[in-house]
Amino acid sequence: MVVGNEHGLHARPAARLVGLVNGFDATVTLTDLDTGRGPVDAGSLSMVATLNAQQGHRLRVGASGPQAAEALAAIEKLAAENFGDEPVEKAAPAPGGSGLDVAIGPAVLAGDAVDLSEYVASDNELGRLDDALRAAGDELRVLRDGSAEHGGIFEAHLAMVGDRKLLEEVRAAISAGTPAPAAWREAYDALATTFEALDDAYQRERAQDVRAVRDRVLRQLTGTSATETPVDGILVVPELDAATAATLDATRVAGIAVRAAGTTGHGVIVARSRGIPLITGIGDVEVPAGTTVAFDARTGSFEIAPDEQVVRATIAERVGERRRALEEAEQPATTRDGRTVDVLVNVGVVQDAVDARGADGSGLVRTEVLFGDRRTAPSVDEQVEAFRAIARALGNKPITIRTWDVGGDKPLAFLPQDKEANPFLGERGLRVFRRRPELLRDQLEAIRRTAAETPVHVMFPMVTTADEVAWALDALGPRHGLEVGIMVEVPAAALRVGTLAKDLDFVSIGTNDLTQYTTAADRTNAAVAPLADGLDPAVLQLIDHVVRNAGVRVAVCGDLASDPQAAVLLAALGVTELSAVGPQVPLVKARLRQADLGQVDTAAVLAARDADQVRGLL
Repeated sequence: MVVGNEHGLHARPAARLVGLVNGFDATVTLTDLDTGRGPVDAGSLSMVATLNAQQGHRLRVGASGPQAAEALAAIEKLAAENFGDEPVEKAAPAPGGSGLDVAIGPAVLAGDAVDLSEYVASDNELGRLDDALRAAGDELRVLRDGSAEHGGIFEAHLAMVGDRKLLEEVRAAISAGTPAPAAWREAYDALATTFEALDDAYQRERAQDVRAVRDRVLRQLTGTSATETPVDGILVVPELDAATAATLDATRVAGIAVRAAGTTGHGVIVARSRGIPLITGIGDVEVPAGTTVAFDARTGSFEIAPDEQVVRATIAERVGERRRALEEAEQPATTRDGRTVDVLVNVGVVQDAVDARGADGSGLVRTEVLFGDRRTAPSVDEQVEAFRAIARALGNKPITIRTWDVGGDKPLAFLPQDKEANPFLGERGLRVFRRRPELLRDQLEAIRRTAAETPVHVMFPMVTTADEVAWALDALGPRHGLEVGIMVEVPAAALRVGTLAKDLDFVSIGTNDLTQYTTAADRTNAAVAPLADGLDPAVLQLIDHVVRNAGVRVAVCGDLASDPQAAVLLAALGVTELSAVGPQVPLVKARLRQADLGQVDTAAVLAARDADQVRGLL
């Protein structure tokens, strides 16, 4: 079978598979044919999840025992349903969740390691463990049943609590004389370490789930209570587990400050979905309990004993800013000095286009996301239907369709790739299709057909050389009015953009990858994430070079375009089109309308020492 899930066989789909397998009188194993890992016990969540099977990987399922045939048939059916890992409709933020990016309040410290120093072992450590597991399981079932949106997370936690391989290890250690808490902590610390060693950033952050389960059972074993919900305070935690994020009273918590970096942890995802202000990556700064703290996620600042009047004024300003931006979203983004910048929306699913407020079209249709849940390639007709739906949702304003951007951290189930030692420097984007052009040809046909009905632009990702541009244009064939461009994501492409753009209509700068490749820093790696800053002067100098030398329209569709402050700088550098995430479109337009681009000291910005100095200048 082939794994079709966006993040591979991670904890939630793995938990569903494990639960299914354990319902049969059979021994089932999994082997990842693409990595050679396995076989592993498919009845153990720890084994299945750390197999690290990614989207597009081929798995061999083996089964033996009285119900082997039934188990295989059920697994085949579950795999065909994407292991039940379908996207769920996002719930509205809970009452009281402001959805802002700034907060102030007294610090409430939580999440420190459970103290085992006072624990006294008994003659019935195995019984104590069983009692703790039952109590922890009861807590998790309440959380699972009370959360339609995030129930799958707690189902995975339940599977971790009952993981048979880990329980065998823990019980063996207890039988050999180790106290129950120490045996439990050792086993789950080892599992967390295994997750942290995986090569996929999303999977590495699942170590947070392991530690959350570890601490939940340790609290039961030691009789330790969890930290109470802060009243009008800011919760400061080493990392945020999903249960904490789901059970916080959003009407009482001012915000959450997470010491660890990373934005794809389950706790972070849950908190943001509930509209709770949050900042990650504050580091090891000493925070005395009860001290007033404040953060501004927009600027990345975290302050102890801030000027409260200033912070509360900032909060009031952001609330008014958001309200006014929504009211004026349909107005053009014309700056005070008379320059109009098109602000468009990035689209990964049709709903992104439906929800967009004020977008001048789409500057990026991510086709690998649009069809990322498919295990077979979409037909030309299916692609045309999806493109039409996006165009209709945006009032038939121009849409820019990016051809398949596969590879690196974006596999496609219907386009399996060979394992590479460094996939980010391997066959990504257009590079993949030089050897395998058939899928690209179908997509280009769908784009041409859509362009006959509504304004469409097409752009090719991960372009480095003029030869690649020539090959792409040849694959496209006659343009018939279709505007054509490329993504500028590689420093080499930025530096020779004049040569690459000679036969193009536009270029679009992907600041996420351009930043990553320029700074040689993986922004999902907490150790180096601060280096991967899109406002690094080196990145800005490349953007400036592209604007000055492209000879065609220059757009930006990376994260920088979603930052209202950075958007003004990009416009001042000469970028004429910005494509942002949907919720930020009104805010970006509002900030541009307030700006006089002639007053932006671009020379000082480009000569700045670092990204922090750039922010200070802005």
